[in-house]
Amino acid sequence: MNPQPNELPLASLRVRLISMIYEGLIITAVLFAATALFSIAFPDSQAEPLRTVLRGYLLLVAGSYFVWSWTGGRRTLPMRTWRLSIVDQSGAPPSLARATLRYLVAAATIPLGGAGLLWAILDRERAFLHDRVAGTRLVRDPAAPGTSSQQPAV
Repeated sequence: MNPQPNELPLASLRVRLISMIYEGLIITAVLFAATALFSIAFPDSQAEPLRTVLRGYLLLVAGSYFVWSWTGGRRTLPMRTWRLSIVDQSGAPPSLARATLRYLVAAATIPLGGAGLLWAILDRERAFLHDRVAGTRLVRDPAAPGTSSQQPAV
């Protein structure tokens, strides 16, 4: 018998951090391609105000990638690899608003030295700050669709 989504075990901090390293490689490639397209369209993109526009554009591209991936039960490639799913407190995939809030809080804490990740040290469930604020949980789902029966060793 498969557990209900809200009964799934929370992903360990170790697995979440390993998945984030993988996610960093993916989002770097996405942002590299987005920067290349922007630079082709605006050859002088290193001068102000285009440099500021480029930063906003990259935040929007990254946000679109993550929010789309987190809603509707979809997952990023690293989440599929590590059999992770983001759910709200009822066990359902996060809504567009909840996923957007999760992204915005995560993005805002990166320039603060990763404070949102360090929050997990203090949190009773080891949740990241963006999950706590957005009311989401990152869970392990061994029976998640789109994953093989082989589970990565950790």
